[in-house]
Amino acid sequence: MIDSTIIDRAVEVLRSGGVILYPTDTVWGIGCDATNVEAVKRISEIKERDDKKAMIVLVDSIDNVVRYVKSMPMIADELYKASEGSAKPLTLILPDGVGVASNLLPEERTIAIRVPEHQFCNLLLRKLRRPLVSTSANISGEPTPMTFEQISEAIISRVDYVVPRSCEGKPTGKPSSIIAVGSDSEFKIIRS
Repeated sequence: MIDSTIIDRAVEVLRSGGVILYPTDTVWGIGCDATNVEAVKRISEIKERDDKKAMIVLVDSIDNVVRYVKSMPMIADELYKASEGSAKPLTLILPDGVGVASNLLPEERTIAIRVPEHQFCNLLLRKLRRPLVSTSANISGEPTPMTFEQISEAIISRVDYVVPRSCEGKPTGKPSSIIAVGSDSEFKIIRS
């Protein structure tokens, strides 16, 4: 059971524009309120990366994905449902992202969304009631850390709150699969 004070503290930091280091269903990530332009900019600074590079957004349910795209391609809903309970989490890149910070969307205005199957993430997202940025906890160009022990001190020292390791659960230790879906429901596997 996850202590509710941990969720409350993470939400407080996120709502105030802060950045957290937290466990996900895949690997440890750096996150912020995906609707906050300054917080998204800060994540790019922490990771020392170009702020035009897209980042994944987590939402708490398939039903809420539609809040962040102009129109949900029919195949997207089917892909999300087919991946439920899968050993490999699924991120979909969807057309016409809306409702998030402008600097979170690349020029083509796509948005990468995952619905995590992870206790901490689900509790956090329900309490936050906003989408959450999820990007790997590493400096750009360095290997993605698969465990907390592999996260550099440079990352840990730059975030506003580090979620306790007791919330880790059983992540896959690997990045999610990524499929790009077009408005015409055509799709392409980006990362399997």
